[in-house]
Amino acid sequence: MESLTFDQLPQAVSKLQDKLNDIEKLLLENHSQPAEHDELLNIKDTAKFLNLSVPTIYSKVCRKEIPVNKQGKRLYFYKSELVNWIKSGRKKTAAEIRQEAESMLLSNRKKENRS
Repeated sequence: MESLTFDQLPQAVSKLQDKLNDIEKLLLENHSQPAEHDELLNIKDTAKFLNLSVPTIYSKVCRKEIPVNKQGKRLYFYKSELVNWIKSGRKKTAAEIRQEAESMLLSNRKKENRS
C-alpha cells in the first residue's frame, strides 16, 4: 500500500467512494433478486420425488420417520429436508468402517501408552 500525500487525499477519497457505491450497488442487486426458496412438495410430489407410494409416505409420517409440515389436514414437505433425511440414512462403506476402526485402535493405544 502506497503512502498518500495531502494533495492526493481528495482523489483517493473520491475513488474510495466510487468503490463503496459499486459494492452497495452489487449488494442491492443481489438482495433484490429473489432468494432461492426451498421447494415445497405435497404428498404426491413427495412420493414421486422419493420414488415411494403415497401410502408409504403416510406410514412414514405416522411413525415420525420423515420430516413433515402439517397445515390443517394437508401435509407438506421441504425438498431440502427430504434430501437431508435421505443423506442421514447413508450407510458407510467397508473402507470407511475399516478406517474408523483403525483410528479408534490407534487412539486407544495412545491412551494406554500415556497411562
